[in-house]
Amino acid sequence: MKDGTIPEHLRKYEIPERVAIVRGGGDLPKLSVRTNWSTAEIYLLGAHVTEFQKNGEPPLLFLSQASHFAAGKAIRGGVPIVFPWFGPREGRSQHGFARVTEWEWEGSSAGLDGTVTVRFGLPEDAARADGSPPSNVTFTVTVSDRLTMELAIVNPSATESLSFENCLHTYFAIGDIAEVEITGLQGTAFIDKVDNFARKSESAAAIRINSETDRVYLDATGTVEIHDLKNHRKIRVEKSGSASTVIWNPWVVKARQISDFREDEYKQMVCVESGNVAQNKMSLAPGESTSLRVVLSSQPI
Repeated sequence: MKDGTIPEHLRKYEIPERVAIVRGGGDLPKLSVRTNWSTAEIYLLGAHVTEFQKNGEPPLLFLSQASHFAAGKAIRGGVPIVFPWFGPREGRSQHGFARVTEWEWEGSSAGLDGTVTVRFGLPEDAARADGSPPSNVTFTVTVSDRLTMELAIVNPSATESLSFENCLHTYFAIGDIAEVEITGLQGTAFIDKVDNFARKSESAAAIRINSETDRVYLDATGTVEIHDLKNHRKIRVEKSGSASTVIWNPWVVKARQISDFREDEYKQMVCVESGNVAQNKMSLAPGESTSLRVVLSSQPI
């Protein structure tokens, strides 16, 4: 795509009036999806969902206006796929190599009800290039009046176990962080990364964010809701195959330190991430598989 053209072999899974591959930011290839209820955009880089918007509503996902769109660089916002580790690793990519690898578009389909599903595969040589153990990883996105994402991982080894962390690192667009409440985590233990990784227990029924927040909630399998009071809507995060929930907002000082993030954008976003990290890290026996499934929906309040 150096000249900005779409290779013809990438067009074979297009569906007229439903799924098209087009040029995105930095001339990167992305899928444009349209249904009866909504629109979505997904980049092949990272199999990264950058947009989901229901007809007549504000966007559900936040995307930084300062985001990089370049091969080998993560997109800031949307739903980055974190795999096979969460957080930093010395000399290696933050949050793993999956989000900075171009995935293979493996197919698309449209249901009789208008629902659209697209499927992606992580190239087998991505793990080898990183020096990581082999894994078979697929990502399926279903677009309707809600956004459903499923990250499936298989251990292809006949003899070795596969250990990893995974996460759908979802950035939500909100009206004003000062008018947001997050519910569904009361009584859950968490790691407070801002407070020197202290172990705490969530006492609040409705979490309010008024400073830098970076928390890993452990053994948290339930649904979380974001009450966006300024936009008069409630966002529901339902999940399965996930034992961790992460809440993140960089706030003032950290936002200024992030090169691909505008310093005032922390007011219009909050991350509520679903996955298996820290003590909830996963291990698959030879031939074993697992699936992380997240369903995002919204309704007026």
